[in-house]
Amino acid sequence: MTDLAPEAPAAAMGTVHDLEEHRARTGGTPVNLTKPDPAPPPADAETGPQTTPEGDAAPPDGAGPSSASVWRRTARLTRTVVTHERTRKAARLAARHGSYVGGGAVVLARRAWDGRTTAVHQRMIASAAAAGQIEAVAEWQDKADRFRQARHARRMALITGIPAMAKGTLIGAGVLEGALLALGIAMALSDGGQLSDVIAPTMGLIEFIHTLCVVVSVVWGPLLAAAPWLLLLALWAVGRSRGTAPAWAQPDGDGETREVVPDEGAILEALRNLGLGPMGKAVKAGWQPRWVSPTTRLGNGWHTQLQLPLGVTVEMINGKKKVLAHNLLRLPVEVWPTEPSNQPGVLDLWVADQGSLSGKVPPWPLLEGGSADYFKGVPIGVSQRGEPVFGKLMAANYMVGGIMGSGKSSLVITLLLGAMLDPLVEIEAYVMAYNVDYDPLLPRLRALVKGDEDEQIEAAVEALRGLRDEVTERGKLLEQLGGDEVRLTREIAERDPRMRPKVVVFDECHELFMHKKYGAEAEELAIKVMKKARKVGITLIWVTVSPTADSIPKDVTRNTSHRAAFAVGDHVANDGLLGTGKHKAGITATTLNPAENIGTALTVGFTKNAFELVRSYYVRKDAKTDEITPVVNRALELRDGIAPMPEAAPGEQADHLRDIADVLFESGPDGPARMRSDEVRQRLAARNPAEYRAWTASDLKQVLEPHGAAPYKSNGLMVISRDRVREALRERDADPATGGPESNAE
Repeated sequence: MTDLAPEAPAAAMGTVHDLEEHRARTGGTPVNLTKPDPAPPPADAETGPQTTPEGDAAPPDGAGPSSASVWRRTARLTRTVVTHERTRKAARLAARHGSYVGGGAVVLARRAWDGRTTAVHQRMIASAAAAGQIEAVAEWQDKADRFRQARHARRMALITGIPAMAKGTLIGAGVLEGALLALGIAMALSDGGQLSDVIAPTMGLIEFIHTLCVVVSVVWGPLLAAAPWLLLLALWAVGRSRGTAPAWAQPDGDGETREVVPDEGAILEALRNLGLGPMGKAVKAGWQPRWVSPTTRLGNGWHTQLQLPLGVTVEMINGKKKVLAHNLLRLPVEVWPTEPSNQPGVLDLWVADQGSLSGKVPPWPLLEGGSADYFKGVPIGVSQRGEPVFGKLMAANYMVGGIMGSGKSSLVITLLLGAMLDPLVEIEAYVMAYNVDYDPLLPRLRALVKGDEDEQIEAAVEALRGLRDEVTERGKLLEQLGGDEVRLTREIAERDPRMRPKVVVFDECHELFMHKKYGAEAEELAIKVMKKARKVGITLIWVTVSPTADSIPKDVTRNTSHRAAFAVGDHVANDGLLGTGKHKAGITATTLNPAENIGTALTVGFTKNAFELVRSYYVRKDAKTDEITPVVNRALELRDGIAPMPEAAPGEQADHLRDIADVLFESGPDGPARMRSDEVRQRLAARNPAEYRAWTASDLKQVLEPHGAAPYKSNGLMVISRDRVREALRERDADPATGGPESNAE
């Protein structure tokens, strides 16, 4: 024992040293080294309540869990299940697909309601009224009335048709009964061998009907059982296509990374998800596009060009334009896929910025001041890229169309206001309807005719007759005045008033071309004038609400240089305005909404591009604001000191008989002995439009009949004899009462 005593303190000191190091290293509290380990409690000792790892009081030995513990565990488990990600996804999935079914039912019900009632008409009336389109309101109200009448007629036909159907059923039953009776008689009168020959075809028919009934009885049960599920599937498909699910039920889209900027990646992803079989096949085969032109900023949007794979055409992509726009987070009107004329197989894609085609258009540049030049063009709007667009007048003509309230008049009025700010320009308007669109321009117009009756239609035809002769006369004058000039210039127009530029508008021109009496002649005259007018300073503007092949002759459309299609109802109207095949080529105005895109037109010929979406300027005139009258007054001031085109002097009495004689002898003394009375009137109108433009056949007869030179019929045509008119003129001038010397008509 004595040997071991000195070593104990050393061991204790080492232990203390180690603990001091641990305390210094860990910053812990002092440890009692002398306290012994606690002894385990005796087996029979009482212990306090114990706790579970979850913090709940553990039941004593032999006892079950308490009620509070069970409820807490149940609540904790329920909360875990409800808040689990899989539960949330399952709930969204159920809600989304349930919403598709309910939403599809609502969509179909709304379609049925719109088809059976005037709900669509009422919405359009409210939209037109909010936009201040009074004429559109009246037109839609008229359509609603016609719809009600047609619906009433269908219902009455159904009511009267039920007795007829019942009567037909009774007659059919009687005929069938008679046939069966005849068959029974034949069977009774025939012997065994002959009976089989008689009834063999009938028995075959009976067996066929029996087989058919068996098949129907077998199929009917499963079909009837599947019918509700097929109906649910159809409703689900409609709802899914229309996206009727609420936003919170939509999938998280973990793999969807669509961007607002349509870069190369976004465009490829949009093309892959068009639902085109050839495109999907090419993608699976590893197709990698060749970018002819990378995505670059162009105006108010983005432009790119890429070569399409084999089997995929631009026409196919245009057929999926709505899906393409959706994939690019755009409206259909904001996406324009076309094929360049010099790069077949290449997709030329322009995507507008979101919302760039809405909002206000800048004010018209000539609203506050300035003048215009017919030979340089006038500002008419801004392009989809935000660039100003000018309307060419010299060597140009226009076709403007679209449904009512889409903004046609805004473009035409802006074009005319710009034209009248050139003091040399003469303007005429023939409106085959009663409206007030052109009334504010009247002080600066040379002629304004309004109405859709035969009198106004005839006046428009007379204007075309005069233009036909005028283009011929201008061609001769241009050759004399211009020398080597191939077309009219401003210098020539200033030198000779007879060569002043002229703009002629034919609004609601479908009334003219579809007229039973004058339609064919109007078509022929319009084509003749358009082919010759471009070089001599005559601009024609055709405006229509019904651009179809029947209402607008195809040759008129073909010879039109500038075409503007506002919102149209279908591809027929679109191609009637812009040309055959334009809809399939992606140049279509069917995506324009008349309620949202008022004043926006898809144009051809306005810019160097194959097409251009143009938003026309709006020069306002209503009860509160009048921006047109100041422009017209400024145009009148610019015109002061400018000599008008030659016409009969005011108050001067025209010599009708002498003018007729001059027309008959225009071709010289060796000319034809007779001339058609219609041609005489046309030439008179060309010589003196103010005096003779409104002349009819009765006016010509009234002048010539007192002199014994009235028109007469020859070979079915009314003609005028040149010799009779010459004799009448000589007799009149030789009469002392006239006070005029004898005139030699030759």
